[in-house]
Amino acid sequence: MDTMISTYTLQVYWWLLVSIIGGFFVMMTFVQGGQTLLYRLGKTESERDLIVNAMGRKWELTFTTLVMFGGALFAAFPLFYAVSFGGAYYLWMAILFFFIIQAVSYEYRKKPNNLFGERFYEWMLFLNGTVGIFLIGVALGTLVTGGHFVRNDMNLSHWTTGSYGLEALLHPFNLAFGLMLVFLSRVLGSLYIYYVIDDTEIQKRALETLKRNTLIFLPLFLFVAGYILSQNGYRYDPKSHVVSAATLQYLHNYLSYPALLAILVAGVVSLLWGIYLALFKHKNNAFWYAALGTVMTVTAILFDLGINYTVFYPSLSDLQSSLTIENASGSHYTLFVMSIVSLLVPIVLAYIYAVWRSMDKHKLTKKEIESDPHHY
Repeated sequence: MDTMISTYTLQVYWWLLVSIIGGFFVMMTFVQGGQTLLYRLGKTESERDLIVNAMGRKWELTFTTLVMFGGALFAAFPLFYAVSFGGAYYLWMAILFFFIIQAVSYEYRKKPNNLFGERFYEWMLFLNGTVGIFLIGVALGTLVTGGHFVRNDMNLSHWTTGSYGLEALLHPFNLAFGLMLVFLSRVLGSLYIYYVIDDTEIQKRALETLKRNTLIFLPLFLFVAGYILSQNGYRYDPKSHVVSAATLQYLHNYLSYPALLAILVAGVVSLLWGIYLALFKHKNNAFWYAALGTVMTVTAILFDLGINYTVFYPSLSDLQSSLTIENASGSHYTLFVMSIVSLLVPIVLAYIYAVWRSMDKHKLTKKEIESDPHHY
C-alpha cells in the first residue's frame, strides 16, 4: 500500500503538517505576549497574579507546540534539523535558554522564601516573551534569507562562519520578522487577557495596549509580506535537482496555488477582524478570530516557502548545498509510517480543545486566584 503514495507526495504532506504546527505555535505565543504586558496591565500585585495565572494555565501548551514543531522537522526533514540546529548552534541554544527560564519562572515565582523574589522571575518571563520570541522569528526568517553552510554528497554539513547562526541578527528581514512576531504575540496576548480575565480595569488597559501594539505590528507585517513576495528566491529542477535563482518565486507559488493564496488572504482578514471586534465592538470572543487568522496566515507563509520545487533553506556559502523538501527529508518508509501515526492528530487536537474549553469556561477573577493556594 505504501508504494501507492509517492515519496514527493509524502514530503509535501509533511511540509504541510510542519507549516500547520508552526502556525499553531505562533498563535500560542499569546502566552509570551501576555507575559510582556504584565506591568503594563497589572498595576497591583493581585492584578499581576491574575495575569500570570491566566498565562500560566497555557504556557505548557506553547512549549509543547514548539517541541512538536522541532520534532516534526527532525522526523520528516532530518537534514534540515542537522544543518540548522547543528550549524546555527549559538542561535538555537539562545532560543532554548530563553524558553527554559520561562518554565523555571512559573514554578518559582510564588515559592516561599525564593532566593531572587517575585520581580526577578517576572522579568525572566518578560525576557522569554521578548528576546525568546524575537530569536524564534530570526530563526524562521533564515528560511528566506538562508544560512552559511556547506554539505557534501554524504549529507555531512558544516557551518562556514564562526558566529554559528548569530550572523542572522545582521539581516534586516530577519530582524523585522523577529520584531513582527514579538508584537503579534503582544496583540494576541492583549486579546486573550481581554477574553479570559474578569476585571474591568485590566480589560480597559488591554484594549489600549492592543491599539498601540497593532499600530506597530501592521507596518512590520506589511514589510515582511512585501519582502517575501518581492524576493526572487531559488528553485531546483525536479529531475537534476540543480538549484538556480527564480524570479519572484514565492509570489509565483501563490499564483500557482490559488487555494493557498485564499488561505493567506482569509487568515489576514480574520486576524484584522478579531482586532476590529475587540477595539470597536468590545467583543470578548475577538481572540478566536485573531487566533484562527494567525494559524492560517503563518501556515500559508511557511507552506509557500517549500512547495513547487522551491528551496526552503538556501545556502549562502554554496548554492547547490541548499535544502529542499526532497533532499532534506527522511526515507519513503519513514514518512509513510509517520503519516499513519499523524492520523491520530485530530484526536489530540480534540482533547486539547476539550481541556481548553473546560479551563476557560469561566473568566478568571482575583477572588479565584486568592483562594487557590497553588497558583503561580
